[in-house]
Amino acid sequence: MKKPSSKIREEIARLQEQLKHAETREAERIGRIALKAGLGEIEVDEAALQAALQDVIKGFRAGKAGTTGKGRGETAEGAPVSSGAAQGGGGEA
Repeated sequence: MKKPSSKIREEIARLQEQLKHAETREAERIGRIALKAGLGEIEVDEAALQAALQDVIKGFRAGKAGTTGKGRGETAEGAPVSSGAAQGGGGEA
């Protein structure tokens, strides 16, 4: 009934490989979105960018920003990223 430790190790290794592939897919997806939004064109400290993105995520989780980019999208796009908002946000709507 109990699995031997070798089988458990094999399962862990398989799951770690699945996790690695899933994280790669997610990173590529987010990277494409960030580049389309112009994030690659601004110079910003990595820690500041991470903090700003965490604020954006909090807004989406709290339901403060629309998922379609209409209506309240400026909250998700511009406000948290104060160093990049003046360079790339705004006039395209």
